Amino acid sequence: MRIVRFVGGLLVGSFALALAVALFVFWFDFATDMAAAAGLGPVGYVFLWLAFGANLLLWTVIGLLRLGDDSVRAVLRRDSTAGARPAVRSRERVLVGSGGSAGAGGEGADTDTAVATTGGEAPPDASLAVIIPAHNEEPVIGGAISSALGLFPRWDIYVVSDSSKDSTADIAAKTGVNVLELLTNRGKAGAIEAVIEEFSLTDNYDGVLILDADTELDAGYVEGARRQLRDPGVAAVAGFVVSEWKPNERTFIGRMISAYRDRLYFMLQYLMRFGQTWRGTNASFIVPGFASVYRSEALREIEVNPKGLVIEDFNMTFEVHHKRLGRISMNPDTKAYSQDPFTFVDYRKQVGRWTLGFWQTVRRHGVWPSMFWFFLGLYILEVVVVSLILLLTTLIAGFVLVGTLAGASFVAVPFVGTSFTAVSAFLPLTALAMGLLIPDYMLTCAMTAIRRRPSYLIYGLLFFPIRVVDAFITLKMLPKAWTAESDGRWSSPDRVAKK
Repeated sequence: MRIVRFVGGLLVGSFALALAVALFVFWFDFATDMAAAAGLGPVGYVFLWLAFGANLLLWTVIGLLRLGDDSVRAVLRRDSTAGARPAVRSRERVLVGSGGSAGAGGEGADTDTAVATTGGEAPPDASLAVIIPAHNEEPVIGGAISSALGLFPRWDIYVVSDSSKDSTADIAAKTGVNVLELLTNRGKAGAIEAVIEEFSLTDNYDGVLILDADTELDAGYVEGARRQLRDPGVAAVAGFVVSEWKPNERTFIGRMISAYRDRLYFMLQYLMRFGQTWRGTNASFIVPGFASVYRSEALREIEVNPKGLVIEDFNMTFEVHHKRLGRISMNPDTKAYSQDPFTFVDYRKQVGRWTLGFWQTVRRHGVWPSMFWFFLGLYILEVVVVSLILLLTTLIAGFVLVGTLAGASFVAVPFVGTSFTAVSAFLPLTALAMGLLIPDYMLTCAMTAIRRRPSYLIYGLLFFPIRVVDAFITLKMLPKAWTAESDGRWSSPDRVAKK
């Protein structure tokens, strides 16, 4: 059966890759012919590649430079440590007994906790506290705690129930972890601030892992995070988000959202943030709040819960850069699995919160001279311009499509018919389809080849409307960030218990 799945996946990947190459050749030939006909020359080729995003191309190139740099450093480290006497390691503490049925997962993790005891060797691993802020997360809080207990002892896990009206706090308490229940709804940032203060976490631990209640950690997450924290210049380790793919638990819309997010996360992390978190750039503008680690000495300097912000992770990241607390690190070895929205309404609300939070953070911190803001400015410029162009071009395409389908009766309408003739002559429907749909679907085909999931070829046909919605939300939330104040309180989307 395993061989059948392997062969099937290989065939799917090969077909999707071939389709992506065929579409690229077809699109490139069509686009270059149009550019030549318009007399654009070399400028036309520049605009062709910008169809995939200027920032995406820039950071992909920088990411390749980082890959080479990391490879050279890894070789040098191996050479420098060759023949070195191995460090004598001793257990830091051993958990005896169990505080609850879910505590067994923490026992195995705790007995493996170790520190170096010989001088001149690698520094000891950072001690980490796990914070899980939750508000009405009864369906998923048990899964998040169980995931954390597989990697941490229960006394290092701190659940803060932000005035939950369900059994969130009770479920957490039965696992034996530390639980703080807030009587007043403070929002996620306020809950994080409260649990840090209540247990003096930044004084008692080297770092703090912030974990969403719907997130599950990969088995290698802690090892990867601690490896990155051994660099004293690292202030925060950004988690590497992976969309949870459980198609049997989702409707068609839910599967489409999850597939779209999978493609988006892959591109953003491998093709952008990997380059942005290179030691030579340090330009990442987000340490995702779903599963990321902050060094305690940096976290003490961060204003976690300022007034007027709807979410915390953009602000905390900007604080690291603005106060020069260190650099942000990200590697694919800190994977964690996140549950995407199940309905389009929840998706729209979530994207709205994220986008509003980003613009509010830009408003709060303003501009300061730095490489970070130089690259952030390029990103903002592209996001705004591309969103405007995407919406405008979509409206034009809709207008041309209606005119093409309606035929002579549409052309006969005064002014409308004249406008249709002029627009369709300059931007025929074929050109609009090639410019809007083909580059986007090429990326979907590439993602299908990587994931070996043939259903992505179906869901990918509907990704473009989601991009249009994203562009609309981006522009809608821009003025709202300067006109509306937020209290950070949350309302959790529909959740499904993880199996």
